[in-house]
Amino acid sequence: MSSRPKLLFLVSEDWYFWGHRIGLARAAREHRFSVSVATRVGQLGGKIEGEGFKLLPIRLSRGGQNPVIDFVSVLELIRLYRREQPDIVHHIGMKAAIYGAWAARCSSVPSMVVTFPGLGHTFSAGDSRARTMRLAVGQALRWSLRHRNMRAIFQNVDDQNDLVREGIVRSEDARLIRGSGVDVSRFVPSEETPGDPVVILASRMLWSKGVGEFVEAARLLKKRGVRARYVLSGRVDTENPGGIPEEQLATWQAEGVVDWWAYREDMPRVFAETHIVVLPTYYGEGVPKVLIEAASSGRPIVATSERGCREIVRDGENGLLVPARDPVALADAIATLVGDPVLRSKMGTRGRQIVIDEFSMKHVNAKTLAVYQELLGDRWPASGAGQPA
Repeated sequence: MSSRPKLLFLVSEDWYFWGHRIGLARAAREHRFSVSVATRVGQLGGKIEGEGFKLLPIRLSRGGQNPVIDFVSVLELIRLYRREQPDIVHHIGMKAAIYGAWAARCSSVPSMVVTFPGLGHTFSAGDSRARTMRLAVGQALRWSLRHRNMRAIFQNVDDQNDLVREGIVRSEDARLIRGSGVDVSRFVPSEETPGDPVVILASRMLWSKGVGEFVEAARLLKKRGVRARYVLSGRVDTENPGGIPEEQLATWQAEGVVDWWAYREDMPRVFAETHIVVLPTYYGEGVPKVLIEAASSGRPIVATSERGCREIVRDGENGLLVPARDPVALADAIATLVGDPVLRSKMGTRGRQIVIDEFSMKHVNAKTLAVYQELLGDRWPASGAGQPA
């Protein structure tokens, strides 16, 4: 192997890589890795290439379930891996975990990492179709993850325990690294803006993110006379079966129940303009990055007492936890924070410290690089930036 080991990231969407893993790619480059990114290229391909990373466009889709198209995608990945000959492939997300791992086994890739940023819709939905899919996905994962030199990274202990208990991942191959890391120098506390408190739900616009419950909570609070602005912001996800149509979001705004800010790239500024950040999800999260970013920005957070959320929300310390699918409890929690600026400040300060201690990008990247070092062993580049912290 050359003095610069080849690290290839496989992730279905360029926007997800840019938003969640660009910091890790930079850290790997600092440790003398040659970094490539295989992804479906949208609007951010130029930014990825501008970082100096090799961009490998692929057709793998997050939402597609056509077996013929998916088989073609696996063949595409096999050809790509054989051509690029990476030393480590890092698969991020469920579909990348299944199809990318299949391709890695068929291509004799020497080492691979799989990150589960939550188990998503298939594992969180309760309908019969989702249960059938869950069985199929579980069996596919059992086969694809039987690689001789593999590590599976989980963002919360519940996901890790589930897949180990079901025999999908061997316990000795599982690693817990909470979240994808947040740049604490970019997401910084600021003074609250004057006026009525702004309460925001910022995420992909999915029903399972609790958007409907948030809207209902806003209605309840308006009826109670609680003075605040209620805001939705995030991508409209047309590929997810639980996606909320943009027409519905526009209807809610026309009603006056919530404001619709659409997708915003300038999240530090968004948090500076808001007072409380809410995520009433039942999606099947890893550790929601928006909650970590909000806490780093010194904002109190309200979320459901679900896996992933419990990793970052310490009930009564830096935020409040409520039951899932309960708009009344959500409204009560929001009202508590709207009416108590001293409590908001106290929780914001505590949240900032929790992120610095446990969820910073530097912390998460060091733990992930240590996983790479496990896999490479004595092939770790001795002339690199040193050992992972």
